[in-house]
Amino acid sequence: MFFNLNAEAPLNKGAAALRHPLHLSSTEINQNIKTGRLEISCRIFTDDFEDILSRNYKIKADLIKPVRHKDMDAVVGKYLLAHLQLAANATNIKLNYIGYENDNEAVIVYLESEPVKNIRSLETSSTILYDLFNDQVNIFHITCQGKRKSAKLDYPSKKLLTTF
Repeated sequence: MFFNLNAEAPLNKGAAALRHPLHLSSTEINQNIKTGRLEISCRIFTDDFEDILSRNYKIKADLIKPVRHKDMDAVVGKYLLAHLQLAANATNIKLNYIGYENDNEAVIVYLESEPVKNIRSLETSSTILYDLFNDQVNIFHITCQGKRKSAKLDYPSKKLLTTF
């Protein structure tokens, strides 16, 4: 992984700035060989994700309490689908929000695509948490056709092209 502990200050100098010095997300994109679907999991720090959901949707986001899970599903899906897009072979891929779960200090969000055949290139467009931090780093691990590749996007870079 890549870390920059001397990065610029966050755009929001509120509570999120004091919680942890790393502004990082990690996204796994795996092509299911049997179905052809891209299975996506995004791991985002819970405190940062709650901050941006609260700010963007004017709600009190709480991704931990089980009683709020159903209410949070709508905004979690809305945010991720707005901030993560994929295109295979220069054709946009429709993503479907599956759900999210808590994992210690992070939230894992699950998405899935319709079946995609013969992926030669995958363009990833991501602005996850770019609307909160100007030192955000988004790491990607992509597996298609049995080949795994990893890369990162540093704010303000939004697009990543991976060829197979």
